[in-house]
Amino acid sequence: MELRIIPSGATLGAHVEGLDLSQPLDDKTFDVLLQALGRYGVLKYPKQNLTSQQLRDFSSRFGELEINVANAFQAPGLPEVMILSNMVEDGKPLGLSDAGQDWHTDMSYSRMIAFTNVLYGTVIPRRDGITLGNTEFCNMHAAYEALPEKLKTRLDGMTATHDFNKFWEMMRRERGSKRPPLTDTQRAAKPPVSHPVFLTHPITGKKVLYTNPGYTMRIDQLPQQESDEILEFLFAHQLRPEFRYANQWEENDVLMWDNMGTIHNAVADYLPNEHRYIRRCQVAATRFFTANGNPRSAPTEQVM
Repeated sequence: MELRIIPSGATLGAHVEGLDLSQPLDDKTFDVLLQALGRYGVLKYPKQNLTSQQLRDFSSRFGELEINVANAFQAPGLPEVMILSNMVEDGKPLGLSDAGQDWHTDMSYSRMIAFTNVLYGTVIPRRDGITLGNTEFCNMHAAYEALPEKLKTRLDGMTATHDFNKFWEMMRRERGSKRPPLTDTQRAAKPPVSHPVFLTHPITGKKVLYTNPGYTMRIDQLPQQESDEILEFLFAHQLRPEFRYANQWEENDVLMWDNMGTIHNAVADYLPNEHRYIRRCQVAATRFFTANGNPRSAPTEQVM
C-alpha cells in the first residue's frame, strides 16, 4: 500500500496510512514523516502490530530515547519503553496509572528537551461502545502567532525555568494518587533548567511558545510578580479553543506528537475497571540540539 498522510482538517493532526511500523524505515519515508510531524504536530498510525522492541526501534529512528527519571514500569529488558496503565495483576500495578493527566510538555524539565513521544495503545477503555481516555493537544505555533505583538517584543530573548518536581507534586496531590515523593537522588538527576520562552522550531523554522503549565516555574529575567502574572496569561492563552485538537484512541493505534510544537493532556475520564494499556517511548531532541542546548547546524542521523 502506498504511504498516505491525511490531514485532520483541524489545527493539528494527520493520519498516516500504508505503513507497517514493525519494518525499518527507509530514508525517504523517514524524511516524509519528519516533515509531517513538524507540519501537523500529531500523527496517528492506525492498525499496527508491534512488539516492545519494534516500538523502541521505530522511536529511536527519531533520536535518542529517554529513560524516565521515575525508573519504574519498564518493559522487560527495555528501560526506554515505559508502561502506562491502570491495570493490576496479582495486586501489583502494571504501569503508571496517572501519566500526563494535566497540560504539559514532556521533558521541558531536561537540559536536552523532547522531540517526540511515541505511544502504542493495545488496551483502550470503552463505555457504551465509545472509547475513553482521549489525548488532547494545543498548537504552540498558533499560540505564538496569536500573542499580542507588545508581549512578543517584551519576552523576546527571555528564558523560563522548568522543574520536573512541579508536575510530579501536582500529580501527588490528586485524589487516589500513589506517587511517592521524589527521592533526593531523583531530584538531583533532574534539576531545574532554563529554556527560551520562544523557541525556534527546528523543522518549521518558525517560533513556538515554549512554556507549559506542568513544568514552567518562572520567567528568569522578570521580577517574580510580573513573571507570575505573565505566566498566568500565557497558560490561559495556550488553552484557547481554536488551538485545541483531541485524539480519540482505537486499539493498536500508534500516536506520536511533536513536543516542541504542542502541549498535551491525557484525559482521565475512565474508571479503574475500564482498562488502559499503552507503551511509550520518549525521544529527545538530539537530532536538532547539542548536549548544551545549542541548535545543530543541520539535523544529524542517529546511530542505531
